Amino acid sequence: MNINIFKETRLGTLSLKNRIAMAPMTRARNEDGIPKDFNAEYYAQRSGTGLIITEGTAISPTSKGVLHIPGLYTDEQVEGWKLVTDAVHQKGSKIFTQLWHVGRVSHVTNQPNGQAPVSSSDIQAGETHAWGYDENGKEGFVINSKPRALATDEVKQIVQDFALAAENAIKARFDGIELHGANGYLIEQFLNPFVNNRKDQYGGSIENRSRFLLEIVDATIATIGADKVAIRLTPYGGLYEMPYYDEIEATYEYLAKELSKRNIIYVHIMDQKSRGSFALPEGFMERFRTWYNGIIILAGGMDREKSEKLINEGTIDIAAFGEAFISNPDLVKRLENNWPLTPPKRELHYGLTMEGYLDWETYNK
Repeated sequence: MNINIFKETRLGTLSLKNRIAMAPMTRARNEDGIPKDFNAEYYAQRSGTGLIITEGTAISPTSKGVLHIPGLYTDEQVEGWKLVTDAVHQKGSKIFTQLWHVGRVSHVTNQPNGQAPVSSSDIQAGETHAWGYDENGKEGFVINSKPRALATDEVKQIVQDFALAAENAIKARFDGIELHGANGYLIEQFLNPFVNNRKDQYGGSIENRSRFLLEIVDATIATIGADKVAIRLTPYGGLYEMPYYDEIEATYEYLAKELSKRNIIYVHIMDQKSRGSFALPEGFMERFRTWYNGIIILAGGMDREKSEKLINEGTIDIAAFGEAFISNPDLVKRLENNWPLTPPKRELHYGLTMEGYLDWETYNK
């Protein structure tokens, strides 16, 4: 049977109007960290998709590596996000928030009182950038600051920060949460043995390096239920100086099997080739399908042809699109009708202006 990716499907107990998801993308429009009416309008404009996953959302004041991102750790932020979730639900789409701790991919100007960022170790990602303030107070890309290694009890506190943010997400009427375990941020900093040199129960073996991720999954499941918890992963990703290591395949096979046991709602994998990093090896997604028995979303370099092929082969269940959604709010209709796509303007991706945010037009035949 040929699956029509533009027809309704199921995601756990949720009904999605199609098999297309909007991937999370940082947009940096919230100077005070609280979502506003314009955020609601932005997401509502893009609610032709079955599932929206929001931009990375801070779980605490110390979790940020980009200026002007929204959070989910105060009552005011919860109230702000209700504007967004209500607007998307009124358009018939479902919406998850991506919960984010960037770890060492940060700068002292992103941190409370100018303190050092935290990570699995004190190893600096000193050749890549956060979005903060330079020595002249000018906003822009700045080299990541040297991090401080988390103490064991602090690791457990961050697990609880994720759980509290998950609870707040449900208060804000999100349909679920996606944990950001990808792209070189804190969870992946624990997974990678070249960044994680810990000697406690969070370092060393695959099981120990995976412990932080799985404790977060377990804590959020205990708080909001497995049917509302998802995770994003980037196997073989190299963003933010994540070195290649020999146990990559074994690590993600272990994680896939552990996540299967927990019955989370989906795993969202990103192929980082589209971001200028390493591609997923040939056959990896097919192997991952044999390890993981739940819903799989794939993002990174997707188009209609690739999406339909992978979904009809049974390799994935939902196709996620990122940057194309920025400049094409009606992306689903464009894909369905094979209409041309408007190219994005990357210089407008970040910043407090509404230019490059709300002013993209729908297709006019």
